[in-house]
Amino acid sequence: MHIAVFSQYHTSPDCPATSRHYTLLAEVARHHRVTLLTTPAWRSQQLTHEWPWVPPGVELLEANIPYDNKMGPARRALAFAQYAAWAVRAGRRIAQPDVVWGISTPLTAAWAAARVARHWRAPWVFEVQDLWPSFPVAMGAVPTALARQQLFALEKRLYESAAHIVPLSPDMSRYVAGLGIAESKITTLLNGTDLDLAARATPAAVAVLRQAQGLAGQRVVLYAGTFGRANDMPTVVAAAEALVAADPAVTFLFLGHGYYAPLVAAAAARWPGRIRLVGGQPRHAVFSWFALADVAIVSFLGLPVLDANSPAKLYDALAVGTPVVVTNAGWTKQLVETHRCGWYTPAGDAPALATCLHAALADPVALAAAGERGRALAQAEFDRVALAAQMRRILENAAG
Repeated sequence: MHIAVFSQYHTSPDCPATSRHYTLLAEVARHHRVTLLTTPAWRSQQLTHEWPWVPPGVELLEANIPYDNKMGPARRALAFAQYAAWAVRAGRRIAQPDVVWGISTPLTAAWAAARVARHWRAPWVFEVQDLWPSFPVAMGAVPTALARQQLFALEKRLYESAAHIVPLSPDMSRYVAGLGIAESKITTLLNGTDLDLAARATPAAVAVLRQAQGLAGQRVVLYAGTFGRANDMPTVVAAAEALVAADPAVTFLFLGHGYYAPLVAAAAARWPGRIRLVGGQPRHAVFSWFALADVAIVSFLGLPVLDANSPAKLYDALAVGTPVVVTNAGWTKQLVETHRCGWYTPAGDAPALATCLHAALADPVALAAAGERGRALAQAEFDRVALAAQMRRILENAAG
């Protein structure tokens, strides 16, 4: 069977990114012919070179379309349109696919997949990584009422035309069903994590990292991921400053990059050694940093659309036995409270976040127990290899 995959941003485990689709593509390509239509936007961000750029068996087509998280809304929109236009042209020139797999974000990548599927009279599967256009609309990136109306209408048409829809969280699935889409064509497939990479975070590896970072005797709080506008970084930074001011045995690590990097750097300058801006790490190395931490933070703005998301850092932390504090009021709050593998504090409330972290660090026995419950949950439900096999079956069923 031939599967055409439309994804504007491809990454490998050598990149400072989640690399979900590297695992999924590797599994699917073991059984079927796979053609990936993407861009090399992340190629220059490879920090190591342990993995081939695409998994074995994946045929690669790339359009040299620049993209960077620092781009403004207009420049991003241009990149989205350029990829979609190229993807439709390229998709009509490839060998006829049996099924098309369109990965949003952005929504325009899914639109290109749908157009190519219609050209070949093939079914297509719509993977929903984030709720678009709800997310950019909530962030103020779609300024006109007409544009918002057109994007929501496009979203509905894409859901209706897809043979199957694969959202990354149960809240996303409920949103799609709420638009009148039959639940029988919706399957939740969590973001998940790479348990094989998590296994690299051995006690010896973590001890080496702790020594290299000069963290002997310190309790560590970690924020790892994008310092983006949606991640409520001012709240996290304020909580970090309050926490290190109150407890000299706590070090706060920020691992990543993005819009709020200057804000994090300024806090690190005010608290040298106590608040640290580590910078991005390759995917395969990030698990040792999570394992080094006593607790990790998964923070977002208090917007309903963000409550539905499926953040990679949540799964990565739990995979190595590190409990989490979440600020989403949606399904992640229910998850950590049900499985007792973390805590919830409201978005935007820095004092509450600092208090929660202080209380968690003050009870190392409860902290360790929460981490072990999270590790067991990750082993049972978050294995990307198992999720990849499920995605393969979805594509096979869609193709008939």
